[in-house]
Amino acid sequence: MNVIEDEAGWDIEPCDEIEPLVQAVGRMLRVFREAAGMRVADLAEAMRHGEDMIRKIERGVRIPRPEFLDKADQLLNAQGHLRAFMEDMRRARYPKKLRELTQLEERAVELLFYSSHNINGLLQTPEYMRKLFGMRQPPLSEEVVERETAARMVRKEIFGREPAPMLSFVQEQVTPERPIGGRMVLRRQLEHLLEVSELRNVSLQIMPTDLEEHAGGSGRIQVLKFADGTAIGRSPGAFSGRPVEHPRDLRILELRYGMIRAQALTPGESRELIERLLGRL
Repeated sequence: MNVIEDEAGWDIEPCDEIEPLVQAVGRMLRVFREAAGMRVADLAEAMRHGEDMIRKIERGVRIPRPEFLDKADQLLNAQGHLRAFMEDMRRARYPKKLRELTQLEERAVELLFYSSHNINGLLQTPEYMRKLFGMRQPPLSEEVVERETAARMVRKEIFGREPAPMLSFVQEQVTPERPIGGRMVLRRQLEHLLEVSELRNVSLQIMPTDLEEHAGGSGRIQVLKFADGTAIGRSPGAFSGRPVEHPRDLRILELRYGMIRAQALTPGESRELIERLLGRL
């Protein structure tokens, strides 16, 4: 079983708790296909998918996309029985811990992120995400890469949330410099960073490499604050890397993050740096 650590810092493990439901949906698809007098090849052609994918869905070894169920319901005259599972399959495509992380981010009114190795997951373009997942060792299957990319894209809906949360990002200078995916992928990623940095509720800062003093030596920091005054935070260099909620522990993470922000370039200076990097491509 693949274990993936999300860029926000929480470990994510694809779970099999929804396997019976996926298998039930697969059996239902087969029943409606056969009732419609269609072979696997016929349904595959009508759906514009490969026969192998249809067989995997019917065997319950592949989670169907919601839009697949929507179209299949219409083609097979399932009268809403397949469409009824669209939301379940949407949730099933994402690991349980990632669903929990997304729920935390949906509740947060302020989010603080310091990233030292890669561009933070909430700031990544789909192409950048795929390249990162594709470089994991041992290699992930194409299906896992696509699933994790789709799951991370769902998290990006936070930028369109109302009321908008406050988001603060500090990125090590090496993260926008490292050519993940090559020149064109990096170009689009840098353009996206500039676009996001223009949002009124977003602060994006770069920590320069040549800084003599650096409060981020302990690695990534993530703090999510909620409307009721509670919060949760995590850093691999503190509290054995486990998530913490006690005010005393959170104060340590916030103190470190505050120092990092003070040492980093201002948002304006950071934009200028990203523009210079973009101009070199």
